[in-house]
Amino acid sequence: MKKMIVCLVAAVSLVWAGAMSSKVTLFQPSTLNGVELKPGEYKVRVEGDKLTLQNGKTKAEAAVKAEQGGEKFSATSIRYANGDGKMRITEIRLGGTNTKLVVN
Repeated sequence: MKKMIVCLVAAVSLVWAGAMSSKVTLFQPSTLNGVELKPGEYKVRVEGDKLTLQNGKTKAEAAVKAEQGGEKFSATSIRYANGDGKMRITEIRLGGTNTKLVVN
């Protein structure tokens, strides 16, 4: 299935301090902007239109567009696209908010 979209739920805490930051857990190998990310907990940081996922020395950045959904998301979830055998992160929905980050 080339356009399979998978939604995984992860625990998150939101902290607002100028830039937005939180944490997310990846349960499977994922890619963001061509960078391969192993399963684990990642710090999510958004500054302007730049998303950064970081776990130790592993760091991936991508351009994102923040969009407002109709209702608050009960938990943080990640949407994927599987077009080339790799799970590419396409969207992060932030739990406790109505904000979703769409990867450009």
